[in-house]
Amino acid sequence: MSGHFFVLTILFIVVVLPIVIIMHYTTKWKATKGLTDEEQVTLEELWQTSQRMDSRLNALETILDDQVPDWRRKL
Repeated sequence: MSGHFFVLTILFIVVVLPIVIIMHYTTKWKATKGLTDEEQVTLEELWQTSQRMDSRLNALETILDDQVPDWRRKL
């Protein structure tokens, strides 16, 4: 009798439990498919900040190219 219980337990752990876990998290992922308003605002701020940083970096490289023409080779 305990042998049958052991086999059923192993079958549950190996087959049923992973299916239940996968279905649970699939449902969770579908429910939270998009970004929240707060995440959208944060993403927009990060995008704007990265654009400003890119602009500043380009300006610094232009200044360095004018002031120190071979600065890239020194790196």
